[in-house]
Amino acid sequence: MIYADITGWGRCLPPAVLTNADIETLMDTSNEWIVSRTGIQERRISHVTNAELARVASARALAAAGISAEQVDMIAFATSTPDECIPNTASMLQNALGASNAAAVDINAACTGFVYSFNMMSDMIRAGSIKTALVVGSERLSSLMNWSLRESAILFGDGAGAIVLQASDNEAGFVAGKLGCVPDTRELLAVPDFGLDAIAQFRPLDVSIVFSGQEIFKKAVKGMGDACEAVVAEAGLGLDDLDLIIPHQANARIVEAVVRRIGGDMDKVVLTLDKYANTSTSSIPIALIEALEQGRVKPGMNILFTAFGAGLTWGASLLKWGERVTPLGETDISLPPTDKTGLDLINAAIARRQAYEQTN
Repeated sequence: MIYADITGWGRCLPPAVLTNADIETLMDTSNEWIVSRTGIQERRISHVTNAELARVASARALAAAGISAEQVDMIAFATSTPDECIPNTASMLQNALGASNAAAVDINAACTGFVYSFNMMSDMIRAGSIKTALVVGSERLSSLMNWSLRESAILFGDGAGAIVLQASDNEAGFVAGKLGCVPDTRELLAVPDFGLDAIAQFRPLDVSIVFSGQEIFKKAVKGMGDACEAVVAEAGLGLDDLDLIIPHQANARIVEAVVRRIGGDMDKVVLTLDKYANTSTSSIPIALIEALEQGRVKPGMNILFTAFGAGLTWGASLLKWGERVTPLGETDISLPPTDKTGLDLINAAIARRQAYEQTN
């Protein structure tokens, strides 16, 4: 039997930090209000494109796997904030890495995109269609924020995470998965008029996120909870058999509610949202890599991914970690430096938006 083992991993977090104290200068809010409702204390703001974040994370993942870009058969680029729609951002990443033999596809399932990509690429490897896949979650969500809307603007940050999946005879990698989408809920979390329909009708693009927090909370807890229970049961395991739970880092309250719903143990949960906020598709790989760096991941561990996002999409993946928990190699590839703070970058974005609105 062919397995899809995780053999490489890498992340890229831009250096500019935006704290809750910084946000207090932008809108009527407070650190106490943000932390009590979300668990978030700060987030990263990117000074480069989404594709550049993904390039650095991917280069680090390839180095950790000890392979070259030419060995990649497929790039699955999960993102809600593509630099371009046509051609896709995955092909931009392919060129930047020199992955000349790779097929390239963007996957937009919002915050669930990494779980969708991981499940699908694992299935392709297990079926024998490909041997090596680069699965990337990368976001520049700060580019979508309307900083007059407190309910959404405080939640998000920028970053990228990538893993390499390779065909293996070792019993490791993807074990079970469940994907879905709640019908008739698209309006609960959306960026309206941000697409080709608006362009075709010459309507101004709206880059404000519509966010219905209470409804999203309820459906997120149910969607992720049901998905987790389904994949654990499919694998013939119990909750006590789980060694780590790595959820999408949306909101501390949501994570805690999901773990309570499935009867899990918060001590087994990996949380990074206090430092990085909600980085959408990249939140699970970023958290996975942090757990690896902290020594929390051990050979043979049963690890559960779960996520929920706009659509409203949901999903879960159960995997068995392989033998190696340290990278085979490293790279000196990194982001270009910046002397801008997170607040500097956001104030510049606000000024650009105001200038646009005054002239249109």
